[in-house]
Amino acid sequence: MRIMKQTAEHIVRTYECDSYGHVNNAVYLNYLEYGRMEFLHAAGFDYKKLISSGYYLYVTHVDIHYKGSAFLDDKLFIETEPIKLKKVTGTFHQKIYKENGSICADAEVTWASVTHEGRPCCIPAEFMVPGLIPEKSGNA
Repeated sequence: MRIMKQTAEHIVRTYECDSYGHVNNAVYLNYLEYGRMEFLHAAGFDYKKLISSGYYLYVTHVDIHYKGSAFLDDKLFIETEPIKLKKVTGTFHQKIYKENGSICADAEVTWASVTHEGRPCCIPAEFMVPGLIPEKSGNA
C-alpha cells in the first residue's frame, strides 16, 4: 500500500484557544504532530516497534507559516505528505485547513532517525515503508 498524502480530522477544543478566542499558535504544532502520527499509522509504519527496537524519530526543524485563524468547534483537516527522504532524515509537507478550504497553517517538518542515545543513524530497513518515499523520489 502506497500512501502519498493522508488527511486527519480534528475539531477545535476550548483549551486550544487563547484569550483572543482563536487557536493559539503553539497548538498548531500539536495538530501537526497528530497529522504525522495519523500518516504513519495509515502508511503501516510501526512506531511502537521502532521505539522498542531502540530508535526514535526526532523533529529537527519546523518551518510554519500561519495563514488564518481557527476557532472553537471549527472542523480542521491536517494534510500530511512526504516530500524528502534521505538515509537519516525526511521532511513532511503539512497543511491545516478548515472545511471551507481556507488554510490556517502551512508547514514543512524535518525529522531525523536517532538511536536511543540520541545519535543520528540510518533508518532501519524494516521501517522503510513505501508511504515514506516521496512521489518525486530522487531525494534518497
